[in-house]
Amino acid sequence: MTLYISALNLDARAHRRLNITDNYSLHRVVYSLFDDVRSEQQKQCSVASGIQWVDKGGDMRGRRILIMADRAPGEPEAGELETKILSETFLTHPYYRFSICLNPTRRNKHTGKQIPVIGREAICAWFCQRAAGWGFDVQPGQVQTESINVQQMKIAAGKIITLQQATLSGRLTVTHPEIFKNSFMHGIGRGRAFGCGLLQIVPLPEITFFE
Repeated sequence: MTLYISALNLDARAHRRLNITDNYSLHRVVYSLFDDVRSEQQKQCSVASGIQWVDKGGDMRGRRILIMADRAPGEPEAGELETKILSETFLTHPYYRFSICLNPTRRNKHTGKQIPVIGREAICAWFCQRAAGWGFDVQPGQVQTESINVQQMKIAAGKIITLQQATLSGRLTVTHPEIFKNSFMHGIGRGRAFGCGLLQIVPLPEITFFE
């Protein structure tokens, strides 16, 4: 599968034109760049859109959005868009430096509802415990929880969605290449439509002590 990596740069003028106020409006802007190729049946089953994105920060004066998709984006209504195709060898390395914005939750045993994981140490432990299921290993000493914030987004009919986001970074070791590739291609965790789950990685060299 060909993957397209894009960076959408928004200045103050683009911010105003696109009426960006929260992550829901960013979701709207990102998804407007792509045709929805799902069938009606796939939409009813909540099949993944093939689009991942993350807000890399900024404000109304300037903001950068990273996007990865299984198809090329169209021209943006406002802002500047750069797009590259991911190299076929990018996912063949054993070690990566990573950064990821996640929605850390766990299921309440009594109610069955998803509840947020609270606290930096608890979020770090939650991530390390689940890493094997995503095809890689992360040791607690190799990851840090950089920031935690709560997003409130207004959607249709006045409904408000509250979403906790935690940004983690560190070093990972690939343990199951195919599972890791799937995690990278499709994202991990919940809240992917709203800027969570995109695994941003940079290959690290293998460490050798003897030639």
